[in-house]
Amino acid sequence: MAMNYNAKDEVDGGPPCPPGGTAKTRRPDNTAFKQQRLPAWQPILTAGTVLPTFFIIGLIFIPIGIGIFVTSNNIREIENPSKECEPYRRNEDKPIAPCGAIANSMFNDTLELFQVGNASDLMPITLKKKGIAWWTDKNVKFRNPPGTDPLEERFKGTTKPVNWVKPVYMLDSDEDNNGFINEDFIVWMRTAALPTFRKLYRLIERKNDLHPTLPAGRYYLNITYNYPVHSFDGRKRMILSTISWMGGKNPFLGIAYITIGSISFLLGVVLLVINHKYRNSSNTADITI
Repeated sequence: MAMNYNAKDEVDGGPPCPPGGTAKTRRPDNTAFKQQRLPAWQPILTAGTVLPTFFIIGLIFIPIGIGIFVTSNNIREIENPSKECEPYRRNEDKPIAPCGAIANSMFNDTLELFQVGNASDLMPITLKKKGIAWWTDKNVKFRNPPGTDPLEERFKGTTKPVNWVKPVYMLDSDEDNNGFINEDFIVWMRTAALPTFRKLYRLIERKNDLHPTLPAGRYYLNITYNYPVHSFDGRKRMILSTISWMGGKNPFLGIAYITIGSISFLLGVVLLVINHKYRNSSNTADITI
């Protein structure tokens, strides 16, 4: 009897219990925590529960976000003095208009395109200088100083940027394309994200659908060089480009759509194969049982 008792204690993992003693065991206490019997809740995600949640969150958050965004935009801040224009804020003890390094480095070369005729005559090609800026920039973001006086009077007391040949109120003879609303200036002030960039300079309108915009032939480009680039090892190019319903040449957008579509299609095929494989395995197991 004693041998059977000691053997049982060794199986339980404790040392042999002396006669008349208490048996030691490694078994956890019989409590809800140690026996893992605590109550738990695990949500089951289905389309019927997930989709309404997304829609409810969207309906709640979008109006709140719009309200916060509009309220934030209505807040006006004035910084005196402003540091955004440094180091081109003042010159000759006068404020620079327009101020800042971007405005000071505005592209100011002049490009003229001619078609060479049979007798080597040069026929000028009309280059449209209006309509090259975004509508919101032209009519909302950029404004001239208010008033009915001539533009030169409204800019009285200011001076031109250091690298400019003429002041801002002499950028164009057309009053609707002069000063801060000059479209060449507006296009330049929309800062490019990368060091290599393109800026729309002029538009060539097509006269009718029966003739091409630029018929085949010889052309002459006259460049008035005003914009120096040697100091920073820069380069300038003129690019003649056609346009389509999506604007100018931009392969990135097409590549992005093709990449995302291919990844989505590949993932769909993989998930379809996995679902088909495991569904067949499940049906086979059900039949075997």
